[in-house]
Amino acid sequence: MAAKGGNLNQDFMGKGEIVPPGFEAEELKGFSRTVAEIEWLLVILVLLYQVVQGRDDEATVPIYFGLLLYSVFVIGFRYFNIYRTESHWKLAIETWVMIVFITWVLYHSGRLESPLVNLYLLTVITSALTLGKLVTLLEMALIAACYVFLGYSSTSDSLFWVFRAGDFMTQLAPMLLVAYITTMLSADIRGALSRIKVISETDELTGIYNVRAFTALANRTHKQSVRHGFAYSIVMVDSDNLKAINDTYGHEAGNRLLKLTVTCIQLLLRETDVFARYGGDEFVILLPHTRTDGAFEVAERIRKMIAATPLDTRGKQVPTTVSAGIATFPEHGKELAAIMNHADQALYNSKKRGRNCISVSGEQQ
Repeated sequence: MAAKGGNLNQDFMGKGEIVPPGFEAEELKGFSRTVAEIEWLLVILVLLYQVVQGRDDEATVPIYFGLLLYSVFVIGFRYFNIYRTESHWKLAIETWVMIVFITWVLYHSGRLESPLVNLYLLTVITSALTLGKLVTLLEMALIAACYVFLGYSSTSDSLFWVFRAGDFMTQLAPMLLVAYITTMLSADIRGALSRIKVISETDELTGIYNVRAFTALANRTHKQSVRHGFAYSIVMVDSDNLKAINDTYGHEAGNRLLKLTVTCIQLLLRETDVFARYGGDEFVILLPHTRTDGAFEVAERIRKMIAATPLDTRGKQVPTTVSAGIATFPEHGKELAAIMNHADQALYNSKKRGRNCISVSGEQQ
């Protein structure tokens, strides 16, 4: 659930992995920029080949025609937003078109004898870096089919083609090796980056979001609320007993109290709610599409559950309670910072009232 510091994402290969908030979108943008650079590199390499070779034969026109069509595809697909949403499918389509373009150029420049045959490595590396094992394997199968087509079309002797099949497999072997190694390295790098991102946005003690992650998610929710006109509420929750338990039973017991508080709160939240440790014994909850009365009901359930769940320490059942403060957009402010400040002030009012209670921003004390 959202409160646990990450959400379960299905990547393009169908394998689940823990991905921090915004990580996949940032990753796709980076991949998209890389693919764009590779596409233009491919165009430049083919142009250089034509210029250096100084060819002026019947193959020149088809190659330039292929270059024109491919350039139009790249410009239209990428810069005119024909495919508006960045996704793995968009990247896959681009690499498939890349393979078709390379095959067209090879067909008109010597087939498998062409010095451009290694351009297939660009698509193999692109796929391995961005699309994962399964899609790379499928693209290798497509490249192998292109090899068969180019090799068979270069000779009218079917029997001779059978003898050459081993040579083609030998030519494909380095590409398979490059695809395998690049895919493994990409998976390791992405996994490491994902773990680093999770660590940087997760509270070490409780495993929920820290302030940095909460702020990013809350800002996104606020922008959506402003754009679409829906409400959200902020609930500040503070443990009433942490200092006393730390002083009486030690910090280990205090840490267990914080974890107990987190567990109780998580059980009462939705998948879409965002839960974070705000600092010390204070927690913050973002409730999207929730007005003040709904937020009050959630806070009251939290207060009752924690009051009914004592901390077991040194053979004793130590009672615990929390106080809470609530503020709602747009009722209590037009900016996220204002909503946060009002919720914090409401929490302070709960403390003044004797703790183990809930206050709403602006209500009479």
